[in-house]
Amino acid sequence: MKELVEIIAKSLVDHPEQVIVTEQNDTQGSVLQLQVAGGDMGKVIGKQGRIAKALRTVVKAAATKEKKKVIVEIISEDEKDVEIQEEIN
Repeated sequence: MKELVEIIAKSLVDHPEQVIVTEQNDTQGSVLQLQVAGGDMGKVIGKQGRIAKALRTVVKAAATKEKKKVIVEIISEDEKDVEIQEEIN
């Protein structure tokens, strides 16, 4: 699943080298965090969230085929920096 999200995201953004996908497993399934540059957030989300919804639909279909539950979270590079600073303080 991680590779699928990464391939799709890199094809959408202007800065594919800044696309980072991390996977966290828990008891209910996997959480994929898609991190993109701040300027690319709009390209990944789309108008009214249509691209993000389509991305989640594709991942959900692939996960269902493998009998898994996967959640896709989209975070910007800027938000990641804020989360790290909050954890330090």
